[in-house]
Amino acid sequence: MSTKSARITKSKPRAGGGLAVDWSKHETLHKSWARAHVTDHEPWPDESLIKRLAARNAQFDSWLSSQESVAALAEGLQEAWRQFHAGEFAKAIAAAHKLGPLGSVVANKATAVDTLYSTRNQAQILKVLEAAIARGEGAIQMLDEHANAHYTLALVLGRYSQRISIMTALAEGLGGRIRRHLERVLELEPRHAEAHLALGLYHAEIVGKLGSLAAGVAYGASRDAAVEHFQRAVKLAPHSPIVLMEDAYGLLLLNKDGNREQARARYEQAAECEPFDAMERLYVVHARAGLE
Repeated sequence: MSTKSARITKSKPRAGGGLAVDWSKHETLHKSWARAHVTDHEPWPDESLIKRLAARNAQFDSWLSSQESVAALAEGLQEAWRQFHAGEFAKAIAAAHKLGPLGSVVANKATAVDTLYSTRNQAQILKVLEAAIARGEGAIQMLDEHANAHYTLALVLGRYSQRISIMTALAEGLGGRIRRHLERVLELEPRHAEAHLALGLYHAEIVGKLGSLAAGVAYGASRDAAVEHFQRAVKLAPHSPIVLMEDAYGLLLLNKDGNREQARARYEQAAECEPFDAMERLYVVHARAGLE
């Protein structure tokens, strides 16, 4: 997720625009879950999910047996997700962090959004992201079969890479780590639109920095692969402002002048969306600001 504007800036978006649902109501979460997770296909976080995860990994099962109540864990996880969708990102991180490996997905997704426009200094933000990376790495030791454990680890690795610069991240091997986790996501959940976007951006960022030849030789990155992933994401979630905006950003990375009209069309589509949760609102606000 880059959430950059049409003018390719990272200015803080204006507040504005209500949400399509009222996330302050706890019953909203279950009724709205499928729509809220159309881009990442996160399973509904109930006791059944926790038990399925335990059945797949002995280490997680051992951790779970040390907890007092599976029902309480599920309830805590649902509350953390409700806070995330309501835009209470700091509260979501704090609540999810208490849930051990189970909370890594929502905590790291909230961290990726929370650090994007944080007013903290660079050192503080990097410290937060380093903690999120450690949390994600610990989680996948127990939740290797859970697609979003890999996705949200790739997400915070990507946010960290943006902070230290893409070229520095590539030199430190972070690009390869991000790619491996994203490819694992798509092995587990081929319909994961956000992972397709992220993998498309991986290819596009490297091609943009190094050029097609060097990107292909050094990192196996290509313009064609980027376009393929972007197209797949749009096909999977054509009405998502997240998908529309990230596709636009990717198109501009690949060819700022040649793809400008197509990118603008994506912005116009995103600007017309009614945001479903706080994360979508960020994208819709950016789309509308970018068209001004």
